[in-house]
Amino acid sequence: MSEAFEPKILGLLCSWCAYGGADTAGVSRAQYPANIRIVRVMCSGRVDPLFIARAFENGADGVLVAGCHSGDCHYISGNSYATDRFTAFSGLLDFFGIDRRRLKLAWVSASEGTRFASVVAEMTEELRALGPLRLKVQS
Repeated sequence: MSEAFEPKILGLLCSWCAYGGADTAGVSRAQYPANIRIVRVMCSGRVDPLFIARAFENGADGVLVAGCHSGDCHYISGNSYATDRFTAFSGLLDFFGIDRRRLKLAWVSASEGTRFASVVAEMTEELRALGPLRLKVQS
């Protein structure tokens, strides 16, 4: 009997907004899949593309980078940097043989617990449909 595929998602969440949104989801008992493992970062703009590459290399089926809405960044323009890095790095995913849908950028405020839950649920369903990430690593 084969078990259904459950994707592993790494969530890199901004400390000021998206992490607060995850906390609000928990406090309000919002239902969402337990497929995400969260790493709190000071700002989505500080997420190095190498973190994302390493996550895929180490078994993540998807990576969610989440931060503050435009104009609400604690560091003024961090989410703008995140958008630029996301755009540049998502273009490289094709080169690595990784479907771009495995990387998601979302804006979630600290008061948007239901939005956070919705983003995680949608990403989990999309990754289930894609199946496990199988990288061809050359030795």
